Amino acid sequence: MALQGSVWMTIGGQKLGGRERMDLLAAIAEHGSITAAAKAVGLSYKGAWDAIEAMNNLAGEPLLERLAGGKGGGGTRLTPRGLQLVENFAKIEAAHRRFVAALSGQSQALADDLLVIRNLTMKTSARNQFSGTVVAVTRGAVNDEVALAIAGGQQIIATITRDSSDSLALAPGVSAWALIKASSIIVLTEAEGARFSARNQLVGTISRVQEGAVNTEVSIALAGGATVAAIVTRESGKALELAVGMPATAIFKASAVILGT
Repeated sequence: MALQGSVWMTIGGQKLGGRERMDLLAAIAEHGSITAAAKAVGLSYKGAWDAIEAMNNLAGEPLLERLAGGKGGGGTRLTPRGLQLVENFAKIEAAHRRFVAALSGQSQALADDLLVIRNLTMKTSARNQFSGTVVAVTRGAVNDEVALAIAGGQQIIATITRDSSDSLALAPGVSAWALIKASSIIVLTEAEGARFSARNQLVGTISRVQEGAVNTEVSIALAGGATVAAIVTRESGKALELAVGMPATAIFKASAVILGT
């Protein structure tokens, strides 16, 4: 990604001039004629005069003056203020080009940050939102199995239709995000030696337990800084004796995962 930009000057919120208007003034200084200057920059005579009058009004003083006719005929030249404006704009524009070039040199990092910001501002009803990178796609006749690597080195497995996989253009290296509802998460506190058909088993430590009248919300902190939220019944929470600091595993089916790009 490369960055580009343009600069212009305003007075009281009104546009005084940018590259096009400054080119017009510079052309008047060079040719000594509004007609010739307008032709040089691709403007009509009326368009050139409209621009000049607008600049004169905003600048508060004339930017050009007419010369009396003589042997060589009359002409037009910039006033000292007009010349100063063209010179200063050239300096401003040069500084702006250096600024944009320096910023463009960091474009990859900026693109990564923009992706993070976009993910942070995404709004969904699903409590669990994970950003990651596709590491594998196993094709099937009807459904595809997609493995998404998330922060901390763990993976989320999703089963989606082959049509959805194609429309999302999922392939190793593609950035994607996964959504899982908290109600789809099963909390396990003693996973050693246990076997489950659910493909996803995210290991972490309970960081928050919020009891409600009917349900209990449990947050499990994962390696790498991510957190997975689960909703269990209050009775289940008490039976498991859920508490902050306790090791726990979040289990959910691959079919419960929604992928997006």
